[in-house]
Amino acid sequence: MALLFLLGCVFFPLCFVVLCWGLQNQTSLRMERQEAVLVASKLVSSVQAIMASTAGYIVSTSCKHIIDDQHWLSSAYTQFAVPYFIYDIYAMFLCHWHKHQVKGHGGEDGTPRALGSTWAVVRGYLHKEFLMVLHHAAMVLVCFPLSVVWRQGKGDFFLGCMLMAEVSTPFVCLGKILIQYKQQHTLLHKVNGALMLLSFLCCRVLLFPYLYWAYGRHAGLPLLSVPMAIPAHVNLGAALLLAPQLYWFFLICRGACRLFRPRGSPPPSPCQTQD
Repeated sequence: MALLFLLGCVFFPLCFVVLCWGLQNQTSLRMERQEAVLVASKLVSSVQAIMASTAGYIVSTSCKHIIDDQHWLSSAYTQFAVPYFIYDIYAMFLCHWHKHQVKGHGGEDGTPRALGSTWAVVRGYLHKEFLMVLHHAAMVLVCFPLSVVWRQGKGDFFLGCMLMAEVSTPFVCLGKILIQYKQQHTLLHKVNGALMLLSFLCCRVLLFPYLYWAYGRHAGLPLLSVPMAIPAHVNLGAALLLAPQLYWFFLICRGACRLFRPRGSPPPSPCQTQD
């Protein structure tokens, strides 16, 4: 367990550093520091998402009995991936930091002019990314201990399905990169937006009804009877995990309304929500 955790502590930051260096020094790219940080952070997130969803697919398809069957990848990848969430909090802060510097709030050498400015950046980051930081902290402090200790080797099928929620992440990351380079009106951005919407709906929002349905099929219960048949704390945990997904899905839908709205036409009423 400790070896996999330490490997994750090295792997994700090292990937980020190497990608930043390559994006800044590769002859055909020569990105500025702030661009390299953003692109590298999204590439690392995409790599983690691909590994997580692949591991989740292997685990979920290997477990024929959804309660008792086990697969070594379920615990191994969980231990390896935990450091990613710690790293990503810092990577997101770096992206926010460089955006702040680009807006002219830094000194001549790119450093903050005063300590108060540094705290202002930190506060701005926590205000903007509060839900994501909270999500990452919960994954490390709550979900990881529960998956390793509380499960006691049961429910690998459900953990595998949860890992497959990362299928949508590469599309989210590509969308942010395209927005950074002002490619919102390209065909690639529209296709990516449609894939992001579909993958987020299927792998993050509809994932929870599917897990309830899978348990109901295993236990011989109709879907609507499952919440009453399982412990209350399981329903609470599922609700807490689903809530931010619904919020982010709402934001994605709002962005899709703007993206696919004909130019020059007023926004339809469902999309008239302020930022």
